[in-house]
Amino acid sequence: MRQVLKLVNDNYVDGNAVAFPKLTNSALHGIVESLDPHSEFLESKDYQELEEEMTSEFGGIGIQIEFHNDHAVVIEPIEGSPSFRAGVKRGDQLVEIDGVAVDKTSTMDSIVAKLRGKPKSRVSVVFYRPSTHTEFPVNLERELIKFDSVKPPVMLSEGIGYIQISEFTERTGDEFINALNKLAPKGLAGLVLDLRNNPGGVLDAAVAVAEPFFKKGDLIVYTQGRKPKDRDEYRAEAPEAPLGIPTVVLINENSASAAEIVAGAMRDAGKAIIVGERSFGKGSVQSIFKLNEGQGMRLTTARYYTPSGVTIHERGVEPHVNVVMSNEEDQNIRLQLTRDDVKEDAEFKERFGASRVEDRQLEAGEAILRAIILLEGREPDPVKQPVVPAGAKAPAA
Repeated sequence: MRQVLKLVNDNYVDGNAVAFPKLTNSALHGIVESLDPHSEFLESKDYQELEEEMTSEFGGIGIQIEFHNDHAVVIEPIEGSPSFRAGVKRGDQLVEIDGVAVDKTSTMDSIVAKLRGKPKSRVSVVFYRPSTHTEFPVNLERELIKFDSVKPPVMLSEGIGYIQISEFTERTGDEFINALNKLAPKGLAGLVLDLRNNPGGVLDAAVAVAEPFFKKGDLIVYTQGRKPKDRDEYRAEAPEAPLGIPTVVLINENSASAAEIVAGAMRDAGKAIIVGERSFGKGSVQSIFKLNEGQGMRLTTARYYTPSGVTIHERGVEPHVNVVMSNEEDQNIRLQLTRDDVKEDAEFKERFGASRVEDRQLEAGEAILRAIILLEGREPDPVKQPVVPAGAKAPAA
């Protein structure tokens, strides 16, 4: 390898393109990324972004934004964030960041990069409020922003609760327990757990979400590396009795990794009925290594297996009840779930260029739970106690 690098450095026609540091980095990318689609060499910036993604924390001003009619528009200021306290509202448009105009040539990545930064650093932003036709500047101090991976839980109908998990971060386990505890006093008799379009994330978070459904000591998932001794088992540790309520887990072809661990464990152990489409099939474990100069490496080191020894890798999780939706329907449902602030059909079509569609997978899951509750003669549980003790589980711009 050293000989090849030197020959290229000495003889390539463009000497500026083959400086040794650049050549070395390119070689590292090639070595690691030739192994499989999930292994990669991470530059310093990419490694920092990965750390933020895994912890669901970053330094910023606390707004979610999207492009609409060539404007960067605030979807929602995160409650308690610098933007929220400064009075930024949904629908406000970004005009300038640190004196640089935000316009139709700006990209989402460039806007987010300017708004994010180290906590306690400052950024000046000018907003335009369409409702009053006024611009207003704010000078904000960035803070550590935490975003939730578990959306606020709701009751779909009497006795049937709904929890959506968008990804698995270090805080997802606690967020899921808190969501269950919010539903319990409302008479929870059945649960829909929505893992559609969930790309996965932290393995421990997947175990923490599945754990309330298993009794202490039950195997939830295990990983197996290249050597026989490289086997790690993840078992339920909580002493509380497992949840006994009927549960439906929704998955689709974009449910991957940690989402498949939860769905696979629940299916394997008979803890839930799986509804939707076969999942993505990413059943490999990536270990994160921190390298010198802030760089990192994500390397596939093992594969996941369900309790019965079935691999998820390149197979996915097969649902009990197949409800196949088109790519267009999947995209519309994703928008409907993430942008539930846009209620009216006409506004939805004008903003996103698509009509709202029936969520047939969710409807099927709810119908299954209603049937089970009816057949078993269940009554919504009026108990006011939490499902499990809060905090019992390990763990925008």
